[in-house]
Amino acid sequence: MTSALRPVTPGERIEELDVVRGFALLGVFLMNVEFFGRSVRGIGEGMPPGLTGIDWFASWFVAYFVQGKFWTMFAMLFGMGFAVMLMRAERAERPFLRPYLRRILALAVFGAAHFIFLWSGDILFSYAVAAGGLLVLLYGKWKPIVLALVALIAIAFVPGLGSSAAIAGSLAFISLMALYMRSEKKVFKRIPVFSFLFLLLGTLGALASIALWLVPDGPKDPRVPVTTISGLFLLIAFLSARFHNPVELRPLRLGVALYVLPTLMMIVMGTVQYVSPPDPKDAVATVEARKEKAEKAEQLAEHEQKKREEERVLSSGTYADAVGMRARDFPKRIAEQTGMAVIAIGMFLIGFWFVRSGIMQNVSAHLPLFRKLTMYGLPLGIGLGILGSAIATTHTPGSETDGFLLANALVMLGSLPASLGYMGLVVLALNSRSSLSSVRVLAPAGRMALTNYLLQSVVSTLMFYGYGAGYWGLARSWQVAFVIVVFGLQVAFSHWWLSRFRYGPLEGVWRAFTYRQLGTMRTSSSPSAAPPP
Repeated sequence: MTSALRPVTPGERIEELDVVRGFALLGVFLMNVEFFGRSVRGIGEGMPPGLTGIDWFASWFVAYFVQGKFWTMFAMLFGMGFAVMLMRAERAERPFLRPYLRRILALAVFGAAHFIFLWSGDILFSYAVAAGGLLVLLYGKWKPIVLALVALIAIAFVPGLGSSAAIAGSLAFISLMALYMRSEKKVFKRIPVFSFLFLLLGTLGALASIALWLVPDGPKDPRVPVTTISGLFLLIAFLSARFHNPVELRPLRLGVALYVLPTLMMIVMGTVQYVSPPDPKDAVATVEARKEKAEKAEQLAEHEQKKREEERVLSSGTYADAVGMRARDFPKRIAEQTGMAVIAIGMFLIGFWFVRSGIMQNVSAHLPLFRKLTMYGLPLGIGLGILGSAIATTHTPGSETDGFLLANALVMLGSLPASLGYMGLVVLALNSRSSLSSVRVLAPAGRMALTNYLLQSVVSTLMFYGYGAGYWGLARSWQVAFVIVVFGLQVAFSHWWLSRFRYGPLEGVWRAFTYRQLGTMRTSSSPSAAPPP
């Protein structure tokens, strides 16, 4: 029998999720604030050159103790929320897929509006795209998946399609992941279908790689990428066959693999580029090489021109100018989400496993696990980032010799263990008997994460953009101080709001769209009138 719709009572909430989400909100703000006073197109270029003193330290601290650690944490929390919603629907015998589709559609609308009307560094739209991929991975029907997989692989290799090919390739990859997660079929009664497909692709890639290296006058640029990718595919084939069971661990293993393996590929390519940079003579040796060099120069010039235009519009233009610029950029943003979505799905799966395994519902029984995450994750993750900073902290666009690709790959590799370490640290603090347990003060901010995330953009654009207070380019140390003050006010506001209302203002809208019901917002109202979370 289907149970009546009802809200989560205070006793049903997992407090650790709310507190960790509040902590992640602070980390994301620390990371994002730089790009309210600097072009968003500069993301991925490292620390701004020319910093000194406390501004250099503030930028370095955020780059290697914060950057990459908190969006991954937020993504894991998103996966945990997915699992909680699924389990509650299963217990109540309620439908899950249609409400969740409405939920991610609403999130996509929030993200698109955030991008166009406030800030082009939005992450919500990326999460919505990734959540759609997660549904395909976990619930897609096999016949459409297989047909789509064949078609998408074919499309991905059609020349001249640009971003469309990238989207097709990413969707094909997600379809392949569904085979690992849900298929028990085997080839030759021994090799899982997923593993066999990657073995086949890896073998074909290895043969192509051998040909590229053996042909004296053949193209040199594809040698390292083709060799690396084919090796990665063969590694995936081996690991997926070796660690296909138990079924319960597949979300965790696939999630880790989706994050770590592409990062390892970046490390290999970055190491080759750093140790053996391309020979300048080769860059102009053939007509094709000269053409490719000219295309790269043109793309770089276009990137720099757009970056200068963004800086001009946001530092001195009107609000209408800013909205128009972002609206023109948004269609391209959609195409760029696919690569990010694959990595985000990996984080969703890790979070999904934390809830499905029962860890987050009974944290006190799993404190030793969180101690290990803290003791090993933080030193490893932060250490890899600091190692990267010793190689390079700043990237010159267009340069292939500054070592930044390798440095950035090390930071990325360390972000996952560091994120898990931070999460473990917060959980341990919350469950301690000391004053550290006061970290629970962050819980209301975490319960209103959507409202607070968007509110950060509202306040920051009014602070830094030309149509606001105009503090574009504010010193990094003052940016950090700004974050601390604003976030402190957000925590206080969240406590005040939730003492009067059940949900944050945008959380209420999100729930209403998800369940197609207007829940009761006031805390004094009957709990039976509102939908579940």
